[in-house]
Amino acid sequence: MSIASFFTATYCLSGQVIDAVCRALGAEKAGDGPLIERAAALSGLGADKIARAIYEKTSVFNKFSHEREKAVAYLKIALGERLKADPLVLDGFCGLLVGKTISHVMKVAVTADVKFRVRQYLADKGGSEKDALRALHKDDEARILWAEYLTKRDPWNPELHDILLPMDKMGVDEAAAIVVDNLSKIVVAPTSESLAAVDDFILAARVEAALAEKGHTVGVAAKRGVVYVTINKHVLLLAKLEEELKRIAAKVPGVSTVETKVGADFYQADVYRPVNFELPSKVLLVDDEREFVQTLSDRLQMRDMGSTVVFDGEQALEFLRDEEPDVMVLDLKMPGIDGMEVLRRVKREHPSIEVIILTGHGSEKDRLACMDAGAFAYLQKPVDIEKLSDTMRQAYEKVRGRS
Repeated sequence: MSIASFFTATYCLSGQVIDAVCRALGAEKAGDGPLIERAAALSGLGADKIARAIYEKTSVFNKFSHEREKAVAYLKIALGERLKADPLVLDGFCGLLVGKTISHVMKVAVTADVKFRVRQYLADKGGSEKDALRALHKDDEARILWAEYLTKRDPWNPELHDILLPMDKMGVDEAAAIVVDNLSKIVVAPTSESLAAVDDFILAARVEAALAEKGHTVGVAAKRGVVYVTINKHVLLLAKLEEELKRIAAKVPGVSTVETKVGADFYQADVYRPVNFELPSKVLLVDDEREFVQTLSDRLQMRDMGSTVVFDGEQALEFLRDEEPDVMVLDLKMPGIDGMEVLRRVKREHPSIEVIILTGHGSEKDRLACMDAGAFAYLQKPVDIEKLSDTMRQAYEKVRGRS
């Protein structure tokens, strides 16, 4: 049976449409939640990390950790497994992962104009029009970021969907009838090719996940056991990388042959960087000495440690509202919110973050106070980069040991 995959705006009666389609088909509705849980079980990543990969903007640390790519690879596996269920109606962000070759999945977009959605919000939630617009903007932003990440397109681009239902121009029954009627058409009927495409989709995702586990982020496609790996960033030792990618991919069950090629972006300025999972890739440096901390960040990145920089305690706490590093290197003496206050709040609100104090003005009393507040280590400037790197590795090992 054909599968309907819904990608919807909020407050446009989409839930009623989907429920009506499920009743008409006698089909089960599958949302993102079970797929997130399955991907978490497969990957060892927490369900919260999988969810963030879908619903939130790409982390500033992702270019070092490749955590989003890993999460998406496992989501694809979970989705591919679910596509084998029948009958089925998909409802959520994950439907955008389905490739065009799986032609028996009919993609349906449900939306409405802003005035209609504001009315629906006010009827459901109450409040003011300003409240409604703020909520709609936040909801839409998540969809825009997800579609941009996956497809480089607007989420409502007609190329991404087979049917677009504008709910400000039709009723629930009419919209559901359009979906049910189109699902019965031969063009979206399952074929041996489209069913085989599901197996190809799963195999490609498993290879993608296997490569991600070894720190590699590349394009992967599969057809009948042949896996095609595309390298989209420049690398100096191309032959060596190709050999490593082939070796990893070939070990995945179901792979008969691995072919590699360079993609259209290979000759751009960006450089291919595999992740070394033995080293911290999510480090936040907090120091008001801008030249020092920028130089430190550069030196750490040369050692394959991913870091980002903020320049005072207030910026650090603001940063932690959206991101959670594994390790923080924190200056003690800063204007405004000082390092001691940042340390206390971090250990209270984000206890999994290991904090290394790095200061040029501390005393023995300060050291004892910091260690008592939960700091992992207390180092004095100027610090040997090898000593700092080793301390960061030890802190990261402690983080990994808890996961």
